Amino acid sequence: MNETIDRYTRVRWLFGDENFDRLKRAKVLVCGVGGVGGMCLDALARSGVGEITAIDKDVFDITNQNRQIYSEAVGAVKVGEFAKRYECVRAVKELMTPEFIAKFSFDEFDVIIDAIDDMSAKIALANAVDTSKFIASMGGAKRIDPAKIKIASVWKTSVDPLARKYRYELKRSGFKGDFEVVFSTEMPLCKPLGSFMGVTACFGLNLASLAVRKILNLA
Repeated sequence: MNETIDRYTRVRWLFGDENFDRLKRAKVLVCGVGGVGGMCLDALARSGVGEITAIDKDVFDITNQNRQIYSEAVGAVKVGEFAKRYECVRAVKELMTPEFIAKFSFDEFDVIIDAIDDMSAKIALANAVDTSKFIASMGGAKRIDPAKIKIASVWKTSVDPLARKYRYELKRSGFKGDFEVVFSTEMPLCKPLGSFMGVTACFGLNLASLAVRKILNLA
């Protein structure tokens, strides 16, 4: 019997047919498709994840072009550009707010990925989901060294000021759970939101790796 050669051949070689079938059946939610979430989404789609829902209201602007894939389409809706390229992507053009999160159903998803920036939305999301299915990104901007990117419990991060504030706000909200986050031990190098794709893309790829391992029960 001849082997099928297609865009997922090397994925099947790596994971095996049974695990690849699990990826094809998986439903993943990516919240935010900027420099981190966009790279995460792209890696998941290329790896064969069957259904990816992407939520983001933003459009591409020229300042995104230093780090965000498909941002050459200035003025285009970000989630729409991913949906054009991947049949597995369902685009939801909505702003992630606590109010939107309160009305949204997360039950169908195998993995929920937080790649959003707004702190109030991040706290609302963590409190709304089953944290056994949840992973989140901390601060990827203002850094240049991808070797300092780490994965740990949200309660065990260090150095990252965003993660410190996130933990504080989680405690204030009464959150008692636990989940893994991607963060950096590199101190921020500037005050404005300067960014380097060599770091933000690595944040996204780490999230994608965590998601795949959760789907396959390898995490």
